[in-house]
Amino acid sequence: MADERSDVAFFDVETTVPTRPGQGFAILEFGAILVCPRKLVEQEAYSTLVRPTDLALISTLSVRCNGINPEAVTSAPTFVEIADKVYDILHGRIWAGHNILKFDCHRIREAFAAINRLAPEPKGIIDTLALLTRRFGRRAGDMKMASLATYFGLGPQTHRSLDDVRMNLEVLKYCGTVLLLESSLPDIFTENSWVSPNATTRSRSNGKASPEKTGFSADTPSSSFQIVSADIPSSSIKMDSHVKTTAEIDPFNMDEVEESLLSDVLEDESGSYSPESSTTATESYIGCTYFLEPNEISIPSVSVSLTPFYRGSQKIQVLHDYGELQVYCRRMRVRFGVSNKYINKAGWPRLSFVVVASSGLCKILDVVDDLAQKLSVDSGSSSEWRPVVIRKPGFMNYPTVRLNLPTVIDGNISRWITEIYQKEFSTTQKLVFSRFDVEELESLITPGTFVDAYFSVDSYDVQQNAGIRLVANKLIVHST
Repeated sequence: MADERSDVAFFDVETTVPTRPGQGFAILEFGAILVCPRKLVEQEAYSTLVRPTDLALISTLSVRCNGINPEAVTSAPTFVEIADKVYDILHGRIWAGHNILKFDCHRIREAFAAINRLAPEPKGIIDTLALLTRRFGRRAGDMKMASLATYFGLGPQTHRSLDDVRMNLEVLKYCGTVLLLESSLPDIFTENSWVSPNATTRSRSNGKASPEKTGFSADTPSSSFQIVSADIPSSSIKMDSHVKTTAEIDPFNMDEVEESLLSDVLEDESGSYSPESSTTATESYIGCTYFLEPNEISIPSVSVSLTPFYRGSQKIQVLHDYGELQVYCRRMRVRFGVSNKYINKAGWPRLSFVVVASSGLCKILDVVDDLAQKLSVDSGSSSEWRPVVIRKPGFMNYPTVRLNLPTVIDGNISRWITEIYQKEFSTTQKLVFSRFDVEELESLITPGTFVDAYFSVDSYDVQQNAGIRLVANKLIVHST
């Protein structure tokens, strides 16, 4: 029958995290659901833990990512025992998942190659990270599954395969519904399209409202979410522009997707540039996201490597135990408030502010600086290196660092995508800025204020200036 394998296979793998060069990944869990593309109803589900050939591959870092420890998989089947089932679920179907082009697809191919079996081949691939970044925009920040789930109030991501694929489908439904509503009345909805319904709105004229909490149960089938029909024939909804067959493209070639995702990066870096205020954040594809406090960071575990960037170019990536280095610092005192004096060639401000850095953080960043500068020189760069830790004459005992707020352009509005919360006594609420007015931000982050900062460690090399920059993913501003 022509429709025999028409269901879309949403799948996800949980893996070990390599702790030394050349180690590779081992699959610890495989989960998938088969979904009817016409009704978005879950037809079948399959999930199993997988025992790797060497239990020692399950490191502490791996357990922190997904919670799967050696004891959990001791009696689980090996991949060779589930290979037939995985092949049957995936082969000849459309594959769907979040960031599968960069991660999960490769892990499936590697696992089949390791047992000398032909890997399943997709009829087409839908990577929801690329799809939603293009069509939904970065209104949910970094567009990782956890961020999207938070945006829609679906609860925390568990980083377990079956939970994640069901959450993936729910997120896709929510995004599709929002886009359908916005397209029906664009003049009305566009103005508020970046405002989350589950956040506190901040403006000079509006008061605060308590966020509404919505739970997500991984035990609830995806079909429990009802989309109201507008009597539009399913044949009139075009999805084929996002589903490419293997005859059209190599499903693991991300050039076209990266061109779309990085167009704003190149626009930013091709114009006037201030290395202390650049605001482009990198994406992490390691499969898990967590932030370490300075005392949790092992300096011998810090490393740098060159990673593919755009059209054959490379950039420096900063790693900790071969995962992206992301840092959490408590109560950083603001030295200089939000600055918007640097602008790009389009006239939009690049936002940043300066905080006092602890001795522990400075020690780590100095090591990162040394490693990255050496790699920059070894890779042939002649750019002037600018230290990430700022030490001014006369204030050498008071080093500072600059936290950059990444921004995106939405029509005629430049908005920051850093999540900002305000803490007052024991209550912490997320703030959403109704007009993305820089003056509102300036009044919130002032000299002497304390912030809890979650930031990524990124690199730049543009117009003969190079260095490390800190990109704020999330800020908690203390009001007292």
